[in-house]
Amino acid sequence: MTMCNRRRRRTTTNAILIQVLQLIAVSNLILTSTASTASSPPNAATATATAAATAISGGATTATVAPIGINIDNDSNYTSSEIPVETTFVPKHKRLTEQSMSQSLRTMEYAVRGKVVIAADKINSELQSQSQSQSKSKYPFDHIVYTNIGNPHGVGQLPLTWPRQVLALADLPQDVGVNSKFASKLFPSDAIRRAKAIKAALGGHGTGAYTHSQGPLVFRKEICDFIRERDFGDVCKDSGSGDDSEIDGCVEGDPDCVFMTNGASSGIEMILNALIADSSCGVMIPIPQYPIYSATIDHYGGQKVGYYLNEEDGWGMNMEELERSLADARAQGINVNSFVLINPGNPTGQVLSKKAIQDIVQFCSNHGLVLLADEVYQDNVYDESTEFYSCKRAAYDTGLIQEDAIELVSFHSTSKGLFGECGRRGGYMELVGIDPAVRDQLYKLASSHLCSNVPGQIMTSLMVNGPKPGDVSYQSHEAEKKAIFQSLKRRAKIATDGLNSIPGFSCQQAQGAMYIFPKVSLPQGAIELAEENGIAADTLYAVSLLESTGICVVPASGFGQEEGRFGFRTTFLPSEEEMSRVVVAMRKHHEEFCSRFE
Repeated sequence: MTMCNRRRRRTTTNAILIQVLQLIAVSNLILTSTASTASSPPNAATATATAAATAISGGATTATVAPIGINIDNDSNYTSSEIPVETTFVPKHKRLTEQSMSQSLRTMEYAVRGKVVIAADKINSELQSQSQSQSKSKYPFDHIVYTNIGNPHGVGQLPLTWPRQVLALADLPQDVGVNSKFASKLFPSDAIRRAKAIKAALGGHGTGAYTHSQGPLVFRKEICDFIRERDFGDVCKDSGSGDDSEIDGCVEGDPDCVFMTNGASSGIEMILNALIADSSCGVMIPIPQYPIYSATIDHYGGQKVGYYLNEEDGWGMNMEELERSLADARAQGINVNSFVLINPGNPTGQVLSKKAIQDIVQFCSNHGLVLLADEVYQDNVYDESTEFYSCKRAAYDTGLIQEDAIELVSFHSTSKGLFGECGRRGGYMELVGIDPAVRDQLYKLASSHLCSNVPGQIMTSLMVNGPKPGDVSYQSHEAEKKAIFQSLKRRAKIATDGLNSIPGFSCQQAQGAMYIFPKVSLPQGAIELAEENGIAADTLYAVSLLESTGICVVPASGFGQEEGRFGFRTTFLPSEEEMSRVVVAMRKHHEEFCSRFE
């Protein structure tokens, strides 16, 4: 009996030793696998363990080592002579790191949601936590005023009623929406009628199904009609003809050349993707510019070719500067193939004259540049001495469209204007004079994303084709838009006049868009402190403004500016009362900031 117990103990001990040796072998295998150069095949370690196990068991191997690459379930039933060993490769380090990832993505910057905004979000979270716990706040304010981004509804603008009514009906199932017996009691008749038309345009599938990759044909035709009326309505009216074909030289749009997009941003990214064939390709962008262009060009590995706007001339365009910029870039071997125009301007708020737009389309035609016309603020023109004049109309007036001598892509969005529906991500781009083969490749790219979001498509349809005179909702819809426009106009004046009254500030009048871009004189001590900390001086200033007042702006350095200039971009979207408070707080902060460095 004693001998049997000893044999059992010896067998158990041997089995344990076998397991230990096999675990050591597997550990060696993992270490060998993670090494950049292996001196022996991975099976060597397993063979060593098996040999050792054989010696311990007196020549008979009593354990089964799992083949490399096969995982044995630990919950399986094994006999005492079958011991599973897990040999799955377990890396010691992460495969995707900042060093191994795309460096163009890592180094690209998007200032509108950059360091200052991240700091603002952190403070906002602290304020909310303190409010919930009813503890005393360490900040001299109770909320963040986000003037860093053109997000109208995010700072209090109410949505337009009629578009939301139509969108709600389009989203609802038929029986509780357009076909409900209660619909007429809840919604105006023109909203119900339009929702039914939208449902039909979506093929009866509702808003939850994919659409055509360029957007529903009905919606794209509406966009063409909108552009035709905007740019050539006077020409068509003068002809007195009702023919839908070309009327007295009036250019008709082609729905096949319209792509509905997730805001203007995704359209811009698509075109830059097509333009930047390699690292030698350059895109002319204004300085200052909206950071989506610099960020996307960096992401795709292209070259930014800046041309400076003239601040002293109300951020005007100088043709000599355009020629200089292009010549310098080409002398450096950059293949400049495109030109970005933002009109009305972001971040500068200027509205360019007809002559300036005509000069630009001619410049692009002369130098073989694809013109990217960012026209998302076309409804935001406040200066009565100016008006929006599209690049398409300028190309027509200069004869370039008729001669097929211009390559133009224009962008529009539901995020700006008077809709302000940023979260809907609705927008479109129209191609004019673009090679059909390239258009086919853009369609392929759009198809790879399946389609833009359907609520955004619907909102775009409602933006370009609203209620008509005589419709039930026409007067109320126009009244709501007018009220928003007039308030924006007043806020632009409050912001511009208010900042210009602060010693050390210089701000051009906001003729349009939603922003002002003041120049700020900073004390030398602040500039030196920023240099010591490796940050831009206006970033230091913006962080100070945030921590002192709760106002979140974007440092001007994030948009590009002349050497030695400092400032920031701010929207004037908060309410008129809030904007007045913002101006007072900015004055107080600037005085205190300067006094700290005297």
